[in-house]
Amino acid sequence: MQPDYRVNDPDALLSPSLLIFRDIVVHNLHEMIRLARGAERLRPHVKTHKMPRLVALCEQLGIHKHKCATIAEAEMTAAAGGQDVLLAYPLVGPNIRRFVRLATAYPETTFRVLVDEPLPARALSAALAETELSVPVLIDLEVGMGRTGTAPDDAALALCELVDGLPHLEFEGISAYDGQIHDSDLAQRRRAAETGIAQTLAFRERLLAKGLNVHRLVLGGTPTFPIHAELDVPGVECSPGTCTIQDVGYANRHPDLPFIPGAALLTRVISRPRPGRLCLDLGHKAVAADPPAGSRLTIPELPEAHIGGQSEEHLVVDTPRASEFPPGTALLAFPSHICPTCALHRRVYVMEHGDLVDEWEVAARDRVLTV
Repeated sequence: MQPDYRVNDPDALLSPSLLIFRDIVVHNLHEMIRLARGAERLRPHVKTHKMPRLVALCEQLGIHKHKCATIAEAEMTAAAGGQDVLLAYPLVGPNIRRFVRLATAYPETTFRVLVDEPLPARALSAALAETELSVPVLIDLEVGMGRTGTAPDDAALALCELVDGLPHLEFEGISAYDGQIHDSDLAQRRRAAETGIAQTLAFRERLLAKGLNVHRLVLGGTPTFPIHAELDVPGVECSPGTCTIQDVGYANRHPDLPFIPGAALLTRVISRPRPGRLCLDLGHKAVAADPPAGSRLTIPELPEAHIGGQSEEHLVVDTPRASEFPPGTALLAFPSHICPTCALHRRVYVMEHGDLVDEWEVAARDRVLTV
């Protein structure tokens, strides 16, 4: 599709603000379903958007499985009608009790968790002892990210057997996240992913040989999505996140992916402190600051501009065309990293064909909702 980034009445919109182009997001969701070869093989990560309305949109399109990083995201997803929620983050400390309260509060949603060590598994089993709940558990395999997870070795096998025997827990399968892979070339990305895939499938065979059922394999993120989608293995679920909305960072780095950036920041010129310089109201409180300074966003209307210094509420842009943009001029800037950018905005403007059609709450930007 040809993206439509028109804003017919920018004067009606505050700045800085985040705009979601609904038709592009719908396009991306359909492309995700196509690439996965069925909505049932998708488990998108809601950390990208944190929006109840987007969860509901997924459900309308037949995407009933969701992945989360926080209990707030999991609660938001359940409250929005999400049928199946995987909390893909280690449960420790008070979050174990919070999870039990969450699962009790939303009995119509199936909640799943990850474990990578015996201690949290036993703690969760004990916390569930006073309930009638039985929680499906996936083992978090470490396949190169070096962040969480357990190596696919004898200790991991023993952990699976432990979970299978603990009351109120149901061993169900494997999660393997290869988020360290970002090669621009698909062939290189495929070669980089092969090791983790081979480790995961070999470990799956060991579990099956031990009589343990492996009902699902939750694999990867956005860059390796097309590689995992090709696997003809029972229970595979692809869990991309960024491509739901997509950002220019991934669009530039992975041009083979069929997704279109579906969000932009509305910003305005607030000052022209000297010839050749604009100052915009787009500080790092409005756009993700994890990319290096100068590469956090692009401004299509100013392709020649040098993106300069940024502070909390200001962005300096140097361009020989500065005289063409008086104070108050509205511009669109496309974030390089959409996931933390969404978390900086409590509400987003929803655009279609240049018109403002709705506002969506970014509910799970908060760490705590009700539980």
